[in-house]
Amino acid sequence: MAHEEQLAAAALFSQLPRKDLARLGRAVVERSYKKGETIVKEGEQAVAFFIVTKGKVEVSTGQGAKRQKLNELGPGGVFGEMALLDGGPRVATVKALDDVECLVLSRWDFVAELRTNPQVAVGMLPIVSKRLREVEAKLVQQASH
Repeated sequence: MAHEEQLAAAALFSQLPRKDLARLGRAVVERSYKKGETIVKEGEQAVAFFIVTKGKVEVSTGQGAKRQKLNELGPGGVFGEMALLDGGPRVATVKALDDVECLVLSRWDFVAELRTNPQVAVGMLPIVSKRLREVEAKLVQQASH
């Protein structure tokens, strides 16, 4: 599967036209991680977005007895979307459960693409807005219980 196909499957990029996906696809690099390796660590500055193409990863927060598993992602799973938008600290740790392969899009390359093609950001806004609304609805629901 071409990189742009894998990007199109990620919700954040799902509304982008093919030409924009192709341009972003050229900026993606393939990376491999060994079983047990930490791919990103909670609290570190976020610098990239990842798409799992092979193997499984575990997403967790906290350490030691306070460690909490949040999710397990396999091929097609994505993490680090917010890194592209704000470059803030990671909110979770992601570790390889198997030997893992990922496509990686750095914030640097993504921002460079936005400077030359701001329509990419316009195409992503509805998805970002939808996610914010979903989080807001969950917070309201939790507050009412």
